[in-house]
Amino acid sequence: MDEEILYDAAIIGGGLAGLALSIQLAKKGYKIILFEKEQYPFHRVCGEYISMESWPFLESLGLALSSFELPVINKLVVTSPNGNELTTDLDLGGFGISRYFLDNELKKIAVQNNVIVEENCKVDDVVYKKELFFIYTSKGVFNSKVCCGSFGKRSKLDIKWKRPFISSRISKLNNYIGVKYHIKTNLPADTISLHNFEHGYCGVSKVEGDKYCLCYLTNAYNLSRNNNSIAALEKNILYQNRHLKELFTHSEKLLDAPVTISQISFSAKEQVYNHILLTGDAAGMITPLCGNGMSMALHSSKIAAGYVDDFLQHKISRKEMEDQYRINWQKVFAGRVKEGMRIQSFFGRKWITNLFVRTMKMLPGVTKKIITHTHGQPF
Repeated sequence: MDEEILYDAAIIGGGLAGLALSIQLAKKGYKIILFEKEQYPFHRVCGEYISMESWPFLESLGLALSSFELPVINKLVVTSPNGNELTTDLDLGGFGISRYFLDNELKKIAVQNNVIVEENCKVDDVVYKKELFFIYTSKGVFNSKVCCGSFGKRSKLDIKWKRPFISSRISKLNNYIGVKYHIKTNLPADTISLHNFEHGYCGVSKVEGDKYCLCYLTNAYNLSRNNNSIAALEKNILYQNRHLKELFTHSEKLLDAPVTISQISFSAKEQVYNHILLTGDAAGMITPLCGNGMSMALHSSKIAAGYVDDFLQHKISRKEMEDQYRINWQKVFAGRVKEGMRIQSFFGRKWITNLFVRTMKMLPGVTKKIITHTHGQPF
């Protein structure tokens, strides 16, 4: 129990947004506590490609990216289920880094800046009362002036709080599964590949060392019609794209088992719930095929940090902090999320995806415009 200590801010979830937010606030001298249900380092389902828009921000947190010899990615290859291939440059580009490595490095920086990081700590509930938050966890009850939620795509808190996206009827936006491997393979280090298959797509790109991240997303129906077997799903569905069959059969898997997540939802989410500022995937997600979820998570932490700082300095009220965060989040990300949904509509059914890729090969200007709309500017 830690009820006698009053923290300036408590952050639920130690992913990119939560860790980045904790570091920014701690560097301003605030007393910060962060709760993470896992033990660092650990793997997450993630495409592990970060747009270059985030490079300056990550270095400002104290992450020496330039010293890690990370692969710089400036080319995109898209294949359709029938094997048709589109290649284009990524003008802004990005870099590859695994969440296993990145999250652990950010956790170290957080601790160095006096953030209290409670690992293996599950948050059961949060109660707001008399201008304070009471955070009920597996390690006791903690108090804070501000509470921020950075608990990813779907958590037990989302279910407990009955957030609207949880109770939405099953649709093409809210019933996905994600599967990730680390592999050894022989592919260009400067290229990210997006291979489409029936009702899904698979991204492949290099991360640090000699590893590549292979991460795919598909709907729950694809898994259920393959007896809920990932191996059968891959052989019966993914292998229909000859590029994926080649990749799976000629690569070495580096993890004992794939990392998986289910019930992923791209439905709209609120950015503030019961006075809790939500960041990262908890606030809203761009479809993974746009490759910018990690940058959005980091950017949302910077937006939140500014308003939390103003509130703790008594420059703005709690209501102003919440309203301004919500408005700014929408201003920065709503257009990108909408564009991601629009692009998503062209993928899934094989004939539409085949047609889309064939058409985009003939319209390189349109392809570049679409890529630009799903990327942001350095922040």
